[in-house]
Amino acid sequence: MVPEGWVKKSLEDVAEIRTGVAKGKKSLKDPVSLPYLRVANVQDGYLDLSEMKTIEVNGKDIERYSLKDGDVVLTEGGDFDKLGRGTIWRDEVPGCLHQNHVFAVRVDRAQLLPEFFAMQSGGFYGKKYFLSCAKRSTNLASINSTQLKQFPAIIPPLPEQKKIAEILGTWDRAIETASMQLKNASAQKRALMQHLLTGTHRLKGFEGSEWKTVRIGDIASEYSKRNKDDAELTVISCTKTIGFVNSLDYFKKKVFSDDLTGYKIIKRGQIGYPSNHIEEGSIGLQNLYNEAIVSPIYTVFETGDTVSPLYLFRLLKTDRYRQIFAAATNASVDRRGSLRWSAFSSISVSLPSLEEQRAINDVLCCTESEVKKANEHLSHLRTEKRALMQQLLTGKTRVKVEAEA
Repeated sequence: MVPEGWVKKSLEDVAEIRTGVAKGKKSLKDPVSLPYLRVANVQDGYLDLSEMKTIEVNGKDIERYSLKDGDVVLTEGGDFDKLGRGTIWRDEVPGCLHQNHVFAVRVDRAQLLPEFFAMQSGGFYGKKYFLSCAKRSTNLASINSTQLKQFPAIIPPLPEQKKIAEILGTWDRAIETASMQLKNASAQKRALMQHLLTGTHRLKGFEGSEWKTVRIGDIASEYSKRNKDDAELTVISCTKTIGFVNSLDYFKKKVFSDDLTGYKIIKRGQIGYPSNHIEEGSIGLQNLYNEAIVSPIYTVFETGDTVSPLYLFRLLKTDRYRQIFAAATNASVDRRGSLRWSAFSSISVSLPSLEEQRAINDVLCCTESEVKKANEHLSHLRTEKRALMQQLLTGKTRVKVEAEA
């Protein structure tokens, strides 16, 4: 049902849908090399222009494939999260073209504002339409120009479009500020970890004490108890970003065996990693359950009395040790490319006293708390904006527009 005063039109009636240049064309008569916008550059609500590439086109085709300020750029698909993903082009890179997997929607501004369309197509309403008509295969989805032309835009009068865009723009600015706060908090955490975990910066009271270099096998031991009694324990998996997670909750489906008797038990405070993926940084401290189980491919170990498990975990999660794990995996004689305990335990670590380890943990816990708060604040703002978009961009909630003088 179209709100009072709004109209519903196919996108092709209020905008020009432009397809981009295809890669790999040969025998160009008048080749010109220009920057072009790829799917990787177009994110959900913003552009990532950190890596721009160039493409050769015929000089006579430049106008056909060029982006203009105010074009709404949308990806045709790929992974489900890339379907209809887009934002507004603000001529960030002069003379830029767009590839054929990125549509450019050039709206008729006498009927439709690019800001309003970008928000409507990028919100729940737009995502629902794109998913309803997309061509799907396993984990992939895409739309074509015909489906985009048929997008059922519901359009309020221009003053109302402008007011809605202003309201949501205020939220965008708040989200941008929160994103920067999260970025700064995360950078501060990384810097503190780099300084404190390497001893380049010492906490007050520990300046004169020495660190000892030991092998992991000297301060930790492998734990390889199996779930032989088939106890009803939760299966967990280790991710490279957030550590251990409940497998069912994280993957939204069962990714483990029916027979769990061969799975390894991992207790709270123990550390584990998938032996064939540790070079990606997948290592975790088990702090979810008193006892859980992991796939037999995992290596599980526990620290001795002279080492804080949390401290050792933080040290092993640094980029430096990810590189060490990658090198050790490549050098491993294991034909499956795994890093087993025998090789892992021979890796060296430098450790301060247990007292200093705990003091460092306390400092890093405070910075992690700040990162968590910043992340939660950002998530809250994004959730609130999505809910508001659903109301404003479909006319369920109307805005007051001041009459022009």
